[in-house]
Amino acid sequence: MKRILVCVKRVIDFNVRVRVKPDGSGVVTDGVKLSLNPFDEIALEEALRIRERGGAQEVVAVTIGAADCQQQLRTALAMGADRGIHVVHDGGVEPIVAARVFLKLIEKEQPFLVILGKQAIDDDNNQTGQMLAALWQRPQATFASKIELTDTTARVTREVDAGLETLEVDLPAVVTTDLRLNEPRYVKLPDIMKAKKKPLDSLSPADLGVSAGARVKLVKTVPPAQRQKGVMVKDARELVAALRQRGVL
Repeated sequence: MKRILVCVKRVIDFNVRVRVKPDGSGVVTDGVKLSLNPFDEIALEEALRIRERGGAQEVVAVTIGAADCQQQLRTALAMGADRGIHVVHDGGVEPIVAARVFLKLIEKEQPFLVILGKQAIDDDNNQTGQMLAALWQRPQATFASKIELTDTTARVTREVDAGLETLEVDLPAVVTTDLRLNEPRYVKLPDIMKAKKKPLDSLSPADLGVSAGARVKLVKTVPPAQRQKGVMVKDARELVAALRQRGVL
């Protein structure tokens, strides 16, 4: 079966103003709206469009996280994923751990394409896709703004600093998505009801033979400095003097 594996992550909704805990141990998540990572939504939408064009037969959504992450995985099923896999793990998940978990699922599911967002908006690491491709020893195409598939290859237009770059990679491959690839569909109430009946498997990293121990310790979280009040100057000479006073010139 031609299968696409889509990796999704739960994050604080992008419309929510993030607040740092008073003790600096992290950010406040209690009572905060949590949603699918926007880049992962784009990845899922692209997988669904590929299936609708006849390029795949099944789309499987995968997430790693606490038990209540199942709500966001159900959202992925409501969007149109055929089934879900929830790797239950409390606490943070480092990119290398996520990549190893996804690799074990790839070995089990045998997809011809793995799609995930280029980064999560909570940690902005931009590492998981690249690590996964290296561990899987398969080609990768990151920051995709267009994907065209044949039976054996993927032609990916990617966004780079100098403009657009087009790569052709052999399948199976890993693709990470950028914002301009597509616009995810809205989830309708009938789709939410149907998603409750779709298969969703739960397992742990240990079931896959992966150690989820942390290698990086969060020492402190600090909010960004408040923007200083602007200063009005009368002319260019006063502007230059003000910049010199601040040590800019």
